[in-house]
Amino acid sequence: MQIDPRRLRFLLAVARSGGVLAAADDLRVTPSAVSQQLARLETEVGRPLVRRTSTGTVLTDAGLALAEAAEDVEKTLSEVRARLVDDGDEPGGTVRVGGFHSFLSQVLLPQIPAWREGHPRLGFEIIESTEEETLRKLRAGELDIAILELDAEESQRKLPARLTETPLLDEPWKLVVPSGTITAEDSVDLSRLGLPWLGVDPEGAGANALLRVRRATSNQIPTVHRYTETRTALALVAAGEGMALVPSLALQGIAQEGIETLDVPGLGQRRIVLRRYEGRGVPKVVDVATGLIRDAAAAVSFEGPG
Repeated sequence: MQIDPRRLRFLLAVARSGGVLAAADDLRVTPSAVSQQLARLETEVGRPLVRRTSTGTVLTDAGLALAEAAEDVEKTLSEVRARLVDDGDEPGGTVRVGGFHSFLSQVLLPQIPAWREGHPRLGFEIIESTEEETLRKLRAGELDIAILELDAEESQRKLPARLTETPLLDEPWKLVVPSGTITAEDSVDLSRLGLPWLGVDPEGAGANALLRVRRATSNQIPTVHRYTETRTALALVAAGEGMALVPSLALQGIAQEGIETLDVPGLGQRRIVLRRYEGRGVPKVVDVATGLIRDAAAAVSFEGPG
């Protein structure tokens, strides 16, 4: 059996798209070219590889087996291309990025597939941890990049030598209250809502923001419970246990039954920053990763309630 490996991409395109027409669009060729390559591949294999149905094209058992082999070939070629890139081209290596859930899940991780395709020599290792642990790892050289959250109203501290900070995005803090707490005609007066604040992990930016808001409004409002994860805060709010100060990004993609999200003047913003060391000994690939992360953050838009 003599198989021309160049024809495998046509079979793989049909397997992924579910039809000859869609495969032709993906490959930017005519449908007849796809059909011809499939026919020749079936001749080489000596058995049918696809079966046409009323809803599209499906692969036979032989076709599935060959498509799996084609995926292996594709992966191997991609790895070889990455290894053969000249040293003078884009630097390669794995960049270790530490950070917190909402940024990692909503901004960074969705970009990984595109970055993998566009920068085959660049890899990412993601480490989710508390701010204290993230900073410790950065100082110890266990991380190349640290993603941190700050209350934008915080006074900036002087950073150690060679440690730089790049602002990524500012996002508004939101007030989250149980559904029905206010009517459309009501103005939001925090001191008259009759709700306690939910306590937040003292290590995070949310604690600093809450302290600032309490000082500016009413320190008489009590604080109950203590949460770390946004989902816990929202569950407590939905249960009528209090109100919470939550950054916009942390609300993305979360079901919000039983709560209302409000914009309230004076809440301020959460600032997300990237910290890293620069100078001799820092791999050039860290520069590439920094640029990609910065671009991803710049493309963020906030949608949804509030």
